[in-house]
Amino acid sequence: MARALALGFVVGLPIALSPGPIFFLLLRRTLARGWRSGFVSGLGVATGDATYAAIAAFGVAAVTNLLIGQRQWIGLVGGVAITVIGLRTLKSPHPDPPPRAGEGGVGTYALMVMLTLSNPSTILSFTAVFAGLGIHVASGWGPALALVVGVWLGSAAWWILLTGVASRLRERLTPPIIRGFSLVSGIALVGFGAIAIGAALRG
Repeated sequence: MARALALGFVVGLPIALSPGPIFFLLLRRTLARGWRSGFVSGLGVATGDATYAAIAAFGVAAVTNLLIGQRQWIGLVGGVAITVIGLRTLKSPHPDPPPRAGEGGVGTYALMVMLTLSNPSTILSFTAVFAGLGIHVASGWGPALALVVGVWLGSAAWWILLTGVASRLRERLTPPIIRGFSLVSGIALVGFGAIAIGAALRG
């Protein structure tokens, strides 16, 4: 099980490192609202990655086939959501006020889980990697579960590191620089959203 846990970590970390809209969204959110908001967002992303890892590791073929079959619509919804977030950022690039105690944690977490799950093709990547590693339910439920936990830890480790660094930078950056990054993030998010929408429409 220790080997499966370590392998899961090794798989989860590079998947989290892949550049994309989530990177810009978490970085912008951390700079705008502080480490707590970025941390909660990162846990949401890690949970989304681990969910797809679990479906692949436990060989839930029915769920996999359903998600892959509906990936066009799921991707379209995700692309629209990312585009809307990007447009809202461009419309108001000023840093958001820090959330009040107990406010927005669950909503932020749920949003990031859903955005991460908006790319169901990720299941195919996990399935291929896990097959290559030779770890799945046939090897026992324990190793499969350890693999999923490792993926979550690997993904979470990256986002915690990123948001921690961003939070420290936030204390040293001037408001104009943060607003400038918000504009760049908004443009990037709109671009990623448009690409996702285009890919979904092409089917």
